[in-house]
Amino acid sequence: MLGGRSFELVAREVTQPGNYKALVNMARRYPRFRENVARYFLGRGRYPYRCEVRTPRGIVAPTLFSTDDMWTVNEIFCREDYRAGPELRFVVDVGSNIGISALYFLTRNATSRVHLYEPVPANVAKLRDNLAGLEERYALQEVAVADTAGPVSFGVEPTGRYGGIGVQTQETLTVDCLAIDDVLERALEETDEIDVLKIDTEGMEVRTVSAIRSDLLDRIGVIYFETDKRVDLFPDRFSSSYASMTVEMRRYSRA
Repeated sequence: MLGGRSFELVAREVTQPGNYKALVNMARRYPRFRENVARYFLGRGRYPYRCEVRTPRGIVAPTLFSTDDMWTVNEIFCREDYRAGPELRFVVDVGSNIGISALYFLTRNATSRVHLYEPVPANVAKLRDNLAGLEERYALQEVAVADTAGPVSFGVEPTGRYGGIGVQTQETLTVDCLAIDDVLERALEETDEIDVLKIDTEGMEVRTVSAIRSDLLDRIGVIYFETDKRVDLFPDRFSSSYASMTVEMRRYSRA
């Protein structure tokens, strides 16, 4: 094990070019570089821990609660799994967890807006703390999102990172779930186009993306979602790439 990772995971990740980019970015993004390297690679350090990160909007310091959260920060701010530039305007973030991805999107510039969806109460409390001072730029709904709407059984585990709809854990909650099309329609009442749709829902991603209506797809620039294998959805509308268990779908430019 290396920092809590299995040998199989380490062997797979060592072949990913994005991880070498992340290592370079760690030196740029972390004021406490050595400490964060030890936390990320070796699983060292006590938690909670306020992790300072350099962003285009200055240094932010989200509170992390486990090594798993340290992995998340590195994946998002250093490996840039959900890469977005300074032109970012509007994001829909499904499976917002403790707010690390939202913090990334909100620090690309001073005006970006994000709609957040997170059903686990413990995660929501941490998210609000990590996004303190940015309340005017995000809207949060404490619900799950999937291909269809209705109450669902939602598995919860201690890290808050790996639970989800139908996931078998020691603790389960019944939570409200919205259909992805309803979520996108609501967002598009505020903007002409969704620049980024990010989905991390521990197994429901492919079903959720596949359910998006054609007219709504036409108003999404980039879709990021997590999956354990490459999936090419809507190849007539989006070019796809796959790295580190993340699919990136970019809508083809219009003539």
